[in-house]
Amino acid sequence: MDRIKKILTMLENGQHKQANSEYNEVLTLGTPDEKYLLGEELFQLGFLEEAKRLFENLLEIYPDEGELLVLLAEVLIEAGNEEQATLILERISETDPSFGQSMLLLADLYQIQGLYEVCEGKLLKAKAIMPKEIVIDFALGELYSEQGEITSALKAYTAVLKEQSEIAGVNINQRIADLLSTSGAFEEALPYYEKSLSEKLEINTLFGYAFTALQGGYNRTAIEKFLELKELDPEYNSLYLPLAKAYEREEELEKSIDIVQQGIKHDEFNKELLFYGGKLALNLGWEEDAERYLREALVLDPGFTEAAINLDTLLIKQEKFDLVIELLNTMDIQEENEPQLLWDAAFAYEKLEDYPKAMEKYESAYPFFKEDESFLTDFGYFLIEEGKNDRAAEIFKQLLKNNPSNEEYLDLLERLTDIEI
Repeated sequence: MDRIKKILTMLENGQHKQANSEYNEVLTLGTPDEKYLLGEELFQLGFLEEAKRLFENLLEIYPDEGELLVLLAEVLIEAGNEEQATLILERISETDPSFGQSMLLLADLYQIQGLYEVCEGKLLKAKAIMPKEIVIDFALGELYSEQGEITSALKAYTAVLKEQSEIAGVNINQRIADLLSTSGAFEEALPYYEKSLSEKLEINTLFGYAFTALQGGYNRTAIEKFLELKELDPEYNSLYLPLAKAYEREEELEKSIDIVQQGIKHDEFNKELLFYGGKLALNLGWEEDAERYLREALVLDPGFTEAAINLDTLLIKQEKFDLVIELLNTMDIQEENEPQLLWDAAFAYEKLEDYPKAMEKYESAYPFFKEDESFLTDFGYFLIEEGKNDRAAEIFKQLLKNNPSNEEYLDLLERLTDIEI
């Protein structure tokens, strides 16, 4: 095999012309063993066309040799010719020792195409032939995981874990932890995250551990792990919002908003972080900060309904009714899609003494809030002020249905209808 070593040395030294000459000699005059070994080496080095020609040459001599067919298919797959690779693999007989390997390759090809049932069938065939081959269990785990079949995926990954904790560069403990977390089994997931991290400290795994702890209500554990992640990589922007939430759940609001502020420095275009900062500031009574955060969130997304409602609530509390109207007129939100904004607009127009506009907004909001006592009370009193006594009487009759002993409503209705209740 000196000639093979010679060709590889030439390639390493950049002597491609000389190497090509030697390659052609092997292709035409070399022994089958030389062609096979050179084909394997060239495939590993990325000389796909050259490897392909060698394997095709060998298949002229051994047309039904499964191992050669698998090697040729692998070259074709690497070259992006999946259709031809599929045809090559389908030629391999079930009695061939390489049949199981061909099923694995076909499964990969069908999974890429989204043909999951066909892929599963190929994998199960391979499993029947090679029952102890854990790479098949791993492939089944990956397939079921992609399909969202969590129970089946967990069963497959658990079979892999009995033999080894890592395969193809994938940490199996992490895979199991992520699946358990996705299924809502947060407490069960945590030990698998711990095992995964004990084997290798990886920041995405650490985030998964912290986030799962938060979802499971283990706020202190979540805080500890998020802070560990923050120390390792302060640019891991996804950590700031859940860490802030963990602190809020522990009623440490100032720590929570401090984390939000740190997060915004790293990711100033994160509307969710700005919105959350606005809500925290409102809870702390920091109205100026709250308004700033909420407005910045709305600049990033003029259709951010939750931010608009919170800002509206603040502006109404501050009696800045003109700013409420200004906000609603500049937002990219259809009021009909968020009826709370209709109510806010009605109230603001009423306070600004633009009664026709207020009436229009109240009537538009009514179908959405006809069971809401606070809205009906606002609307009813507005109607009285506008002299719409008949309409006001209808509103207070509605209120009395749900609260028949309310003396205030009874007195108002008696005055409005001029009858004895």
